[in-house]
Amino acid sequence: MEKEVVVSGIRPTGFLHLGNYFGAMRNYVRMQDDFNCYFFVANWHSLTTHPDTRELKNSVYRVIAENIACGLDPQKVAFYVQSDIPEIAELYLYLNMLSYKGELEKTVTFKEKVRLQPENVNAGLLTYPVLQAADIIIQRAVKVPVGKDQEQHLEMARNFADRFNYRYGDVFPLPYAFNYGDELIRIMGLDGNGKMSKSENQNATIYLADDDELIRKKIMKAKTDQGPETPDSVKPDYIQNLFTMMKLVSSADTLAKFEADFNASSQGNCIIRYGDMKKQLAEDMVQFVKPIREKAADLLANPDELHRIIKQGADKGRARASETLTMVRNAVGLNY
Repeated sequence: MEKEVVVSGIRPTGFLHLGNYFGAMRNYVRMQDDFNCYFFVANWHSLTTHPDTRELKNSVYRVIAENIACGLDPQKVAFYVQSDIPEIAELYLYLNMLSYKGELEKTVTFKEKVRLQPENVNAGLLTYPVLQAADIIIQRAVKVPVGKDQEQHLEMARNFADRFNYRYGDVFPLPYAFNYGDELIRIMGLDGNGKMSKSENQNATIYLADDDELIRKKIMKAKTDQGPETPDSVKPDYIQNLFTMMKLVSSADTLAKFEADFNASSQGNCIIRYGDMKKQLAEDMVQFVKPIREKAADLLANPDELHRIIKQGADKGRARASETLTMVRNAVGLNY
């Protein structure tokens, strides 16, 4: 039985961080054994908000290297660069004929980007959901791992695929959101404000490229308080975040020790020592990040191997995309 097709893209902006790993990349590694996976670096998408391309090539290489260092196997998946699949651009053209200015202007992310960059409201930004739809349905994907902020875009991708099928005949399956629900983990910034970010508040984010001392420094500055006022208190979000990270990278015994200390603490009898907890967490985090950082660095130091991986991914990605585009041209009637 043929495996279901999964598609997901990663923008080459900023450095990948701990939240990316536990929120997405760890699940990608799991998906590669369960599904027929097409993962890509969305370099065309980055042009809508980052017109300066001087660092784009290095960013693409880094994203590829870090994903592989996290366990993504280019032998098991099609892992390609978006611009290496020209079939996506042609399908994007056809889908633009099926999308409407009014619906695109209502997209939440478009309105937010207009607010953030009013001097750069380009057509690519407006039609971002159309290109995203082309990314997905060019591989005839049925499952797309997305976060809450992308659910509207996926709904639009279904609409565009459905309109194409209605007008020209059934070509595309309708894609649906998918994630391993029990594996979704949200990691806050170390300052307690929002989630870790690729580009904002770098001192509150653990990046997969951070060296050992920087990791220690960031975690030791993580927000804490005076301790619980009563035994078995509910943890504030920023304290729970430390325990969440400890659960991910420390031993069960270590976590249990600090959980017990917290639950036994009260005002005037504070057993939990956040300084000791952060020191332990920092060392365990160093041991977790170090092999990822070192493997990514080895790949980045071997451009021939990176080029081979990129070429291999493009060949895999184009094989199915080319089949799809032949079906599309036949359906539209562009088979002269």
